[in-house]
Amino acid sequence: MTDQVNFGDDLVSPEEKTRRVGKVFSSVARRYDVMNDLMSGGLHRLWKDRFVARVKPRAGEEILDMAGGTGDVAFRMARRGARVTVSDISADMLEVGKHRAEARELSLNWQVENAETLSFANDRFDAYTIVFGIRNVTDIPAALREAHRVLKRGGRFFCMEFSSSDWPGFSNLYDAYSSAVIPRVGKIVADDEESYRYLVESIRRFPRPAQFKAIVTDAGFVRANAETMLGGLVTIHSGWKI
Repeated sequence: MTDQVNFGDDLVSPEEKTRRVGKVFSSVARRYDVMNDLMSGGLHRLWKDRFVARVKPRAGEEILDMAGGTGDVAFRMARRGARVTVSDISADMLEVGKHRAEARELSLNWQVENAETLSFANDRFDAYTIVFGIRNVTDIPAALREAHRVLKRGGRFFCMEFSSSDWPGFSNLYDAYSSAVIPRVGKIVADDEESYRYLVESIRRFPRPAQFKAIVTDAGFVRANAETMLGGLVTIHSGWKI
């Protein structure tokens, strides 16, 4: 890892990025799900349904949902009978998730973890999922290697993440919308303009689908795949451990 990394458009030390990311999600935790609805017009719910359909969680499976925060994806998998461990770098995000799980009478495991240095044993999980979280990791290749380590042989990796779209016109419209509107909505709804400005900048800087697919392969996964939506604005990445 280099001496400095991007936190949005700022260059900071790796340690400072990790600290700032934790602070961002602690700040937005209580309004995170409301903001997701507002920013995507509710589309994030359809994307998550599609994502879980690709994961195909089965009853009794052990699944690690990394950066699982408030539980949106984990709840969908738990309802299919999977035993889900929800991990996140932000304890505040997990607290919101715990309360939401109690209201839904769902039983999950909740554990504060850094994706780059997981405390779980080798070959522990049948599947590893991470949704709209990998771009916030300081050392992404390290996190992918950890994902590979904690998966059983035959285990599957699924990641959904934003990037820029390659649809002509739409890409420019979304870029203008995300830069001008999302931080302002964040200020009004979550009283936090800067955190949402960072989240927009982090999307813009995330690798394009083909580039990230290569990074997944480099981490040891086989049959890496990138399923794009909206011209790559949202992509479901997958791979297998053999």
